[in-house]
Amino acid sequence: MKRFLLLVLALWQQRLKLYFLAAVAGALVGVLIFYPIYDFIFFFEAGGDVQEDSGYAVIYAWEQLQASLLGKTPKKTAFIALVGAIFGVVIVVMYEMLHWRLQRINRLSSELSVDLRTLIIQGESPLLEFKSSLRWDLVEDRVNRALEAVVLKTLAGYLNSSTGGTLLIGVSDSGEIIGLEKDYQSLKRQDQDGYEQAIVTAVSANLGADLCQYIKILFHVVDGKHVCRLIILASPRPVFLKQGHHPKFFLRTGGGTRDLNIQEAVEFIAHRWHR
Repeated sequence: MKRFLLLVLALWQQRLKLYFLAAVAGALVGVLIFYPIYDFIFFFEAGGDVQEDSGYAVIYAWEQLQASLLGKTPKKTAFIALVGAIFGVVIVVMYEMLHWRLQRINRLSSELSVDLRTLIIQGESPLLEFKSSLRWDLVEDRVNRALEAVVLKTLAGYLNSSTGGTLLIGVSDSGEIIGLEKDYQSLKRQDQDGYEQAIVTAVSANLGADLCQYIKILFHVVDGKHVCRLIILASPRPVFLKQGHHPKFFLRTGGGTRDLNIQEAVEFIAHRWHR
């Protein structure tokens, strides 16, 4: 729990720093830009002529800005600075939302353009991993719910990476297509919908319901066998996998997924989510 709190604290420090800088920048824009524009417009609203008094309006706006910077209009300055600060924070939030949405669209478009057979032939890589099943143990020929944790670990690792990745379930490490028939038999609803629901439920319970939108679940039929294709996008927040009372931070590195220690996780979070 201490480790988890330290990681969360590191994240919030980065987020607060970002919003603070956005608020400061917004406040400066408010005072140095919004303030003169407001006084420029006010000059004409008070009776100035647009054609004849434009020069006087500029001088008036400049004099009012000087008075503001010298602290002669504290209430008005504070109000405009506050409006600017709020504007700055709102702009950053909107940028983040648009950034993640565009990233998601581009990632999905790129991934969906690759044929499944071509993907399997490429073999496992830092951006691609194969899993034989979600919960059916092929060695012991029985349901083994511990296998779900292995899949979730891979998902967490890809979500925490800056690039995301793809996970194929129903394909062995060597690239042999095994299919999902045995996995289907372990479900109450033994079809694609039931399988997708099982994945969504596992992600929601162990990683966070908000992360389901960053995992696109597709199904393919190759040589009469079903394969589940999970396209994982980079998460907008750190993802922790719940394992007992000790949430763990996994990251996809090289061709595998590993559990970062507390120092590595804090440093990675500070770098990965520094915006």
